[in-house]
Amino acid sequence: MFRTFETEFAGRKLVIETGKMAGLANGSCLVRYDDTVVLVNATMSKEPKDGIDFLPLSVDYEERLYAVGKIPGGFVKREGKPTDKNILVGRAIDRPLRPLFPKDYRNDTAIHAIAVSMDPEVLPEIPAMIGASIALNISDIPFNREVGAVKVGLVDGKIILNPGLKEREQSKLDLTVAATREKVCMIEAGADQVPDEVMLQAIKEAHAEIKKLCDFISSIKAEIGKEKVEYKSFAIPEDLWNDLYNNFYEDVHAAVQTTDKTVRDENMTAVQEKLKNWYIEKYSEEEYIKNKSVIAEALYYLEKKNVRNLIIKEGQRPDGRGFDEIRPLSCEVGLLPRTHGSAMFNRGQTQVMTVVTLGPKSDEQSLDGLDEEESKRYIHHYNFPPFSVGEARGVRSPGRREIGHGALAERALEPVIPEVSEFPYTIRVVSEVLSSNGSTSQASVCGSTLALMDAGVPIKEPVAGISTGLFTKEDSDEYIMVTDIQGIEDFFGDMDFKVAGTKNGITAIQVDIKIDGLTYEIIEEAFARTKKARAYILDEIMLKQIPTAREHLSPYAPKIKNVQIDPMKIKDVIGSGGKTINKIIDETGVKIDIEDDGNVFVYGMDEEMIMKALKIIAGLTEEVEKDAVYMGKVTKIMPAFAIVEVLPGREGLLHISQISKERIAKIEDVLKIGQEIMVKVTEVDKEQGKFRLSAKEV
Repeated sequence: MFRTFETEFAGRKLVIETGKMAGLANGSCLVRYDDTVVLVNATMSKEPKDGIDFLPLSVDYEERLYAVGKIPGGFVKREGKPTDKNILVGRAIDRPLRPLFPKDYRNDTAIHAIAVSMDPEVLPEIPAMIGASIALNISDIPFNREVGAVKVGLVDGKIILNPGLKEREQSKLDLTVAATREKVCMIEAGADQVPDEVMLQAIKEAHAEIKKLCDFISSIKAEIGKEKVEYKSFAIPEDLWNDLYNNFYEDVHAAVQTTDKTVRDENMTAVQEKLKNWYIEKYSEEEYIKNKSVIAEALYYLEKKNVRNLIIKEGQRPDGRGFDEIRPLSCEVGLLPRTHGSAMFNRGQTQVMTVVTLGPKSDEQSLDGLDEEESKRYIHHYNFPPFSVGEARGVRSPGRREIGHGALAERALEPVIPEVSEFPYTIRVVSEVLSSNGSTSQASVCGSTLALMDAGVPIKEPVAGISTGLFTKEDSDEYIMVTDIQGIEDFFGDMDFKVAGTKNGITAIQVDIKIDGLTYEIIEEAFARTKKARAYILDEIMLKQIPTAREHLSPYAPKIKNVQIDPMKIKDVIGSGGKTINKIIDETGVKIDIEDDGNVFVYGMDEEMIMKALKIIAGLTEEVEKDAVYMGKVTKIMPAFAIVEVLPGREGLLHISQISKERIAKIEDVLKIGQEIMVKVTEVDKEQGKFRLSAKEV
């Protein structure tokens, strides 16, 4: 049955339509937020997926270019593989929802959001996140928590919820918050050095609006929500858990306490082998093979129980550090001789090498999506090869994790990248994870700052990143927070709260949680811890290695000069069909970018050739004025005229009568092609672009 539900959300009309489309999905809704429309569907397999120990949830977000009246570019006129932006939105939808599913649920579950219409004032990400929550809640899928989301901007010190187009352009903050009524369950932000207290206030105001949205979702569910299905539970059998806990708790307890990830893995492999032999002896090899997957899952949870008890009950981290202690740090710059900038950052067993490449403005990345942004000149890529975690497998193309971590590091550094007027290069940064034991994304932030400074990029402020973890007690609201989480604390903890920023404020946040949400107290403490840790990393480690950006670029980086010309003269530089500009490029070997405002950038490895190209461009755009005197070059001789080039590409007519005060019979008697001659401009026809010259008047 077709139903419509309507409310006001952050000052705009939000309309939810159900029962009209996608009737075969378990849950479906059409979300209208002003003229932005997103169709969201949730489906579930009829049978669970055996042999896995995780929730098989997939989230896909797609943007159809017809939503803004665009036809896709290229030869194939249809949307292709998901863009990085689509993957990032899918991750943002996934993160707040995943922890709220039942822990023992194993049915394949898919959420599919399609942006089908877009008003430039309203981005489709928030309607997609809201639609995912509604589709799950009104379906028979076992999901029973209302989740809302909102974007937050900061314009002239004022916090704005779901900012419009102009507000987004002026905003110093791009914050996304997802939450239930009770707690915040996802934070993602890019910011221009926003203070901690302002960020916390923005989160609180976002949560206040989300609470109203949760009530709205609850009212929809009460009217049309389906009865939730009974699903097959994959909880670990109690007798197996008790067996393992009573016989192997102490073995695991000893195995996890080490500073070395490799040693810990070896210790756990030994425990696993001991458990296998014990189980076969107690039961049989046939029973072991039959229950192998559930035994492995039980051992995983026994390791998790040990790590959590170690921290919560014994007050000790697996590697013996204090709760606010950072692992050993080191860094170096200038590793690679032929790159434009390079650095390596080490935090414990996490090691990231970052490399900077500088290119002309024409190397900007073009973006083909629904956003107003069409290109970007600062690009960060993050690679996570298998050897970084000791795995022997082939390299695959970047996955969602790599794209997400790259985007996080890109957001962290983007606010400090110099303006194009100051540093007119396209900048590509690549972070190669060489060894991973927790928080590689934040190591790539630190490595990127160092590599940019090594490349001579005049960044506004150095940026560092760090993460905190959380361990909550089962029977109370008490918790323990730890600074600089390593891999095992990330796997078995409740939170990975990543914050990057300068000494002045936050530039990026990404929060992953495995519980139902965070209180304001937890968020505030995480901000305080990460601020203190960032200051230490910057002052005591990074800036002692390289205190400021290098004054000179690498000799292997392209050189650049620019000149401002009259925009009306751009056509003169380009020429018919690009003939003139291509001739300049062929003669000098440079690259030339011309902006619509007349700003011309000339790039090359040879500074002499750059200056030659600039001289030619100046000649093409300079006005030839009457009575001006030039040293010209004869380019052609005709019976009555000589053609003389007075500026690059600017030729005038020198009549035979104007060559000498004495009468001459033939021009060839006194002039030759290629000969230089001093001439004066006697007539100028600006409309025709023609002029006459005289040598005898000089």
